[in-house]
Amino acid sequence: MLLFSVLAAAVAPGLALLTYFYLKDRYDSEPLHMVFRVFLMGILMVLPVMIIQRGMMIWLGDNPYVEAILISGWVEEFVKWFVIYHIIYNHTEFDEPYDGILYSVAVSLGFATVENVLYAFAGNASVSVMFIRALLPVSGHAMFAVIMGYYMGRAKFTDGKKKRWFLMLSLFLPFFWHALYDVIMNTMVNHWLWFIAPLMAGLWYGAMGKITRANNRSPFRFVKREEEIKL
Repeated sequence: MLLFSVLAAAVAPGLALLTYFYLKDRYDSEPLHMVFRVFLMGILMVLPVMIIQRGMMIWLGDNPYVEAILISGWVEEFVKWFVIYHIIYNHTEFDEPYDGILYSVAVSLGFATVENVLYAFAGNASVSVMFIRALLPVSGHAMFAVIMGYYMGRAKFTDGKKKRWFLMLSLFLPFFWHALYDVIMNTMVNHWLWFIAPLMAGLWYGAMGKITRANNRSPFRFVKREEEIKL
């Protein structure tokens, strides 16, 4: 029974957050099968990412800053970005700016969910520990994904030189915040809470603003309003 409880606590945060972001799509909800497929892509990413990270640790050595910035932050965010850009970016279902956020979150939460399950089994974690992980690493992956998806959505529906700029931001901003998060967790063993709490609060606040702005740029918002007027 305890094993089932810990497993449920490991899986539930990712599914709950994915549901939350799915319901935040105000104008043109994405097909559930597409969201699930992208979530599955995030799950399948875990093994290749772990292999790359293990190879880099052997090559670069055991340094907390290198691990936080390059091995964790850069590898994980780059692989997520690569998958979204090459598989989702030009898909016909990516037809409004908010879709960038939703699909980025789906990939990240698929990855974070498996990471959480592996941590639960490897570390003999308790339900209370999994609750803390739901508030921090799982939520953190979602916040980095919102940033990535927001700028991916801006790039998708922008022409000219700004497109490349937004694509760069969609990669480097999530990497920056992920690296900062990991540096705090890896190096500030006794004082991490004083730094991570305001960081997560700021990321959530920024994410809510990005969700609103992405929805407000939807080409379907006028259609929705016309339908409401007719009713």
